[in-house]
Amino acid sequence: MLLHIAKCWYKRTRVRRNESYIATILPGFKHPLKNIMKKSKKDCDLKSCMMCRLCIKEWMPAMEVNRQNLYFKKGEVLFREGEELKGIYFIHEGTVKVHKKWGDKELILRFARKGAIAGHRGLGGDSLYPVSATALEPVTVCYVDLDFFKATTKINQDFLYELMMFFAKELKESERNMRNLAHMSVKGRIAQALLILTEKFEVKDDGTIDIELSRQDFASFVGTTYETVFRILNELTENNIIKVNGKLISILNMEKILSFTTDADI
Repeated sequence: MLLHIAKCWYKRTRVRRNESYIATILPGFKHPLKNIMKKSKKDCDLKSCMMCRLCIKEWMPAMEVNRQNLYFKKGEVLFREGEELKGIYFIHEGTVKVHKKWGDKELILRFARKGAIAGHRGLGGDSLYPVSATALEPVTVCYVDLDFFKATTKINQDFLYELMMFFAKELKESERNMRNLAHMSVKGRIAQALLILTEKFEVKDDGTIDIELSRQDFASFVGTTYETVFRILNELTENNIIKVNGKLISILNMEKILSFTTDADI
C-alpha cells in the first residue's frame, strides 16, 4: 500500500512541479519561507541528508519537488523558541547551535552539523519550537515542511528507523547533560564539554578541535558564566592541560582532562 502511494507521487510529480500542484496533494500547503530565507545555489547532494539518503527511490521525485535548499549567514536564526513548527531542517553544510532560554541566560543544548537534524524537537505536543537554532558559520540546509516530513516517515521505513535511533541517542545525551549539570563541578563540566566537542568535531592536523567557539557560547554549552569559563580555561592553559588560540582549543593532556570528568559516573 505504501509503495503504491509512493508510485502515485512519482507519476504526479512528473506531470506538474509547481506550488499549485503541491497544494492539491498537501492540503494547506504554503511556502512560509518564501521571500524570507535565501535559497542556496548549491543543491543537496542527496547523500549527506539523512532523509534524502534513506528514502526509497520511488519517493525521490516527490523529495525533489518539496525540499528547499536554504542558506543562512553566520548569526542568522533558522527558527526561534516559541514559534510555530512549520518544517524540519537537515544540515547540509556548516554548524548550527541549538539553544534554549534558561532564565535570563542561554543554554546551548547541542551543536548540529552536516548530516544532523534541527527543528524536530517541536514534533508532538503544541507544535511549537521548544528551542532556537542559530548559524555559527555560513550554513546550508535541506528544508521540508511539516506535512511532507510526516508523509515521508509513513512511506520510508529505513528513514523512520534511523530517525528513531537519532531520537534515542539525543535523549541519552540530554539526560547525561542534565545529570552532569546537577552533579559535576564546573571544571568537570568544562572538561566534559571539551571531550564532547572533540568527539563531534574531531581534531585538525594542528591538534585543535575543529570548531570555533566564542567564550560566551562555550559558557552557554557548559552551563556557567563567561567569567567562570575564562578563569578555568586560563588555569588549564597555565597548567599545560589545554592550549587556547583565539576561538580554537587544543587538548594537550587528555589523561588530566579525563580525570576531571570522573564525577560524570554519579
